[in-house]
Amino acid sequence: MNERYIRQVPLLGETGQKILNDTTVFIAGAGGLGSPASMYLAAAGIGSIRICDLDVIELSNMNRQILHTEDRIGTSKAESAKKTLESLNPDCSVTALSEKIDETSVLRLIGDAEVIVDCMDNFSARFALNKAALDLGIPLMHGAVSGFTGQATLVVPGKTPCLSCMFQNANTTTKTPVIGAAAGVIGSIEAAEVIKHLTGTGSTLAGRLLLYDGAQNSMEVFTVKKSPRCPVCTTL
Repeated sequence: MNERYIRQVPLLGETGQKILNDTTVFIAGAGGLGSPASMYLAAAGIGSIRICDLDVIELSNMNRQILHTEDRIGTSKAESAKKTLESLNPDCSVTALSEKIDETSVLRLIGDAEVIVDCMDNFSARFALNKAALDLGIPLMHGAVSGFTGQATLVVPGKTPCLSCMFQNANTTTKTPVIGAAAGVIGSIEAAEVIKHLTGTGSTLAGRLLLYDGAQNSMEVFTVKKSPRCPVCTTL
């Protein structure tokens, strides 16, 4: 047994650990959500991570984007993420993708990944990820954060509602203020959900929506249903 994972193997089993080591994950976004999500997935032993972010690091990112350091301001977030993640766990192979995620690029960027982790800050990109997950038949772990609040759900094609079912009327462009610790909570939940889904451990957020309010110290989980009028997944 690799000593690096000795504290989690009793929970996941050696078979579960091997699943993580053999899995490729696509992480969309290397910002406030992508930072904790990618770091905990790399630390857990995910074998390969494809992390995508078009942006460069700015000083205003420093309150929440813990993948990056101030001396890297002006450089690629994706490349910075690769440096941090491979330093955290040299056994994790990281591919940095400094490109925009949209309907024309998303399938190519996802590549051979078996899980998609949505760490984006806009629903335009999220809907592209959602459609790609359904087309490829692979799970999509969604997370979003605003202020002290956040949400998370796991989309499993053919089994659960998709993002279009739940958020048909979402604003596709608005960016909101964010408390870094709230992004940390939701990003960590995303990582935990991916680990649970891959290893068959515990109960996941598949078909359920988690709502977190850090200002009020509350967390609620609701069952969600497919929309019969969803333009994306009604045929699945």
